[in-house]
Amino acid sequence: MQTHTKYTPYPTVKLDKREWADNSVTVAPRWVSTDLRDGNQALANPMGIDQKIAYFKALIEFGFKEIEIAYPSASQTEFDFCRRLIEGGLIPSDVTVGILVPSIERHIIRSFEALRGAKRITMHLYNPTASNQREVVFRRSKEEIIALALQGVECIKREAETFDGEVVFEYSPESFSQTELEFARDISNAVITAWQPSKEHPMILNLPNTLETCSPNIYADRIEWMGKHILNREGVIISVHPHNDRGCAVASAELAVLAGAQRVEGTMLGNGERAGNVDIITLAFNYYAQGIDPCLRVDKVDEILSRITSITGMSVTERHPYVGSMIYTAFSGTHQDAIKKGIEHRREQGIQRWEVPYLAIDPRDIGREYTDTIRINSQSGKGGVAYVLKEIYGIEVSNEMQSKLAEEVKRISQKRGGEISSDEVLGIYEGMMKRNENS
Repeated sequence: MQTHTKYTPYPTVKLDKREWADNSVTVAPRWVSTDLRDGNQALANPMGIDQKIAYFKALIEFGFKEIEIAYPSASQTEFDFCRRLIEGGLIPSDVTVGILVPSIERHIIRSFEALRGAKRITMHLYNPTASNQREVVFRRSKEEIIALALQGVECIKREAETFDGEVVFEYSPESFSQTELEFARDISNAVITAWQPSKEHPMILNLPNTLETCSPNIYADRIEWMGKHILNREGVIISVHPHNDRGCAVASAELAVLAGAQRVEGTMLGNGERAGNVDIITLAFNYYAQGIDPCLRVDKVDEILSRITSITGMSVTERHPYVGSMIYTAFSGTHQDAIKKGIEHRREQGIQRWEVPYLAIDPRDIGREYTDTIRINSQSGKGGVAYVLKEIYGIEVSNEMQSKLAEEVKRISQKRGGEISSDEVLGIYEGMMKRNENS
């Protein structure tokens, strides 16, 4: 049975002139951590208040200026967490905290209660807009779905009038990726008209890839199309919230930024429902590796990840881009030789730019050592063993001895299996040198 026949191709987008493919990025987008809301919902054991406070502090130290902290109308724990942050004076003056709220009056009122006393907040209103949710889940017409969104807007406007701090308004057509573009435009424009943002006081329009079922180029097309069809574009910050169901969230986010998105919501390590949210760590390092300031403390990434994995029980896979334990490691002889020569050339020539084979960034930028880049097993070559001896022990090995040493290391590794430590490489080398002296 050919089961794939029950799936239909994702619709393409007609653009009179596709611009994003010719664009380039020179500054990083605004980052928004949704770890404490979206990410927390996806943990098998959601965090308690003290854990969330510790996680919040780690996000602050990493450099986030916008953090979605909770869904306070959904549970008492979430509500109490908001109160602890505010009453404890734990929110820095330059950080905006946000919450998610459905377009339901009692939830909106409860959410404002949770954030009383905060200096600057983001009220993130959402309602599902996709046809399968409109027709199957809510059983409402397009007009009724728009009316539902506008009820939420009016309620937030009313509550904001008596709120002492600054209120930033954010709206999500929650299932944007499964919503017909024309309807996404219509409901977004209705909300924009009701809120009446300005360039000086913009609102945020978040266009989430709630269920990732299209390729990144089509997502970018959808973002560009929306940017060209919404009202009051100068008064609207376009935000994206890509999920990772196809494994393309990072690419979707990068192309969405090329297409006009100014803000990206995501999580550390991509934690989130199903396949997760876009991984902000990978995204930030992708910009960093292109010479763009990521506006996050990437130099502290190992320390921050150690703290949040301890809090949540998550783990960093060894091949995770940029931060995995093995990500800068080469066992292959050809890779090792190229890395060795690249590092030595850069050092000898005093070259400032980073241009070393097989290493996208300098491991030392995040506190890793060059000695971590080359490890020895049966796949290693003479360049690798020579590099280990020179970098760790300051021993220069002749070309003739490099070949003999590599063969001996390979023989021992193949015989017993597994990796050969640097101390063992030194021992093998010293043993060979003694035998040469005695012969």
